[in-house]
Amino acid sequence: MSDKIVVGGVPVDTRHWIGGERVASPDTFTDHSPIDGAVLGEIARGGPAEAAAAVAAAKAAFPAWAATSRTERARILHAIADGVEKRLEELAVVETTDNGALLRSHRRGVMPRVAHNFRFFADWLLQLEHDDFETRGHTNHVSWDPAGPCVLITPWNAPLMLATWKVAPALAAGDTVVLKPAEWSPLTASLLADIAAEAGLPAGVLNVVQGYGAEIGDALTSHPDVRRISFTGSVPTAKRIAGSAAAHLTPLSLELGGKSPLLVFADADLDLAVDLAVEQYDNAGQVCLAATRFLVEEAVAEEFTRRFVEKASALKQGDPRDEATDIGPNIHPRQLEKIDGFVQRALAAGARAVIGGHRKGDQYYAPTLLTDVAQDS
Repeated sequence: MSDKIVVGGVPVDTRHWIGGERVASPDTFTDHSPIDGAVLGEIARGGPAEAAAAVAAAKAAFPAWAATSRTERARILHAIADGVEKRLEELAVVETTDNGALLRSHRRGVMPRVAHNFRFFADWLLQLEHDDFETRGHTNHVSWDPAGPCVLITPWNAPLMLATWKVAPALAAGDTVVLKPAEWSPLTASLLADIAAEAGLPAGVLNVVQGYGAEIGDALTSHPDVRRISFTGSVPTAKRIAGSAAAHLTPLSLELGGKSPLLVFADADLDLAVDLAVEQYDNAGQVCLAATRFLVEEAVAEEFTRRFVEKASALKQGDPRDEATDIGPNIHPRQLEKIDGFVQRALAAGARAVIGGHRKGDQYYAPTLLTDVAQDS
């Protein structure tokens, strides 16, 4: 079996990246494209052994990276950003194929933001300072000390951008990293490892391992040498990670799902409000900050709904590689089952589907608006 697959014409290594080297695993998992369910390849499936190796590599690399000057760390982060920009089209194509988000969005917004994340924290690093100050005859000096190896676990809805929100500040701070991408969208993390190596990031400073949370994820978050953990994903998984982190009092940051409301009052600009409301279908609704509830003042509710339905009904759903597509597929058949479960339970409880409320094939769900929903639903 080859260690590389070709996705949209782009070669992607399917092995882990540990200590500056590609590392295979005896087991693999299958990566499917949500666009059509096609098999993209077999990906190295890590477990406790790979987790231990990655943390050991990060621990070994930490002293030298922590001692590296801010100027040099910033230079390397800018070099990584240069590499992202150089390979922007490749990253966009691979990410769209792997997670189903719109190719035009990846080209115009998401991948440029990936590069910007590295540049932002490189520049922030050089500006970080605090004047000494006096208290009761003592001089106080503020310094920023790197923590150590960090485990960063990222989701599937914006894989590379959300990974770099974590990776870039950790590297800027002088920490070393073990990145575990979601198993439903692992490919651009592998490309990031290549870009970082080409930019001159020392071996072991960034490690990328792939696999399931119950196998490699648990081994990473419970490791005694890990000094920081950051996770973006579901509440049940976060509870499990928090339990692992508690054993060693490892500081932990969590970004989890929400149920944010969009409030529309009678004096609102309805055209603007409707535009914002329809935007909540971005990335097939798979956005952690999406407003999944619309609370509309009664005086304008009927008109708001009419305009919303008119605009939402014009959205084109289909292949995210098509420039004209507005909504792509959901990430995985399991996620589609979950979404349909929400909708069908709401309908059974008395809600009404103004639009949608049904699947459109194995990978797609029709844009749906439910009304007559109980406040405590």
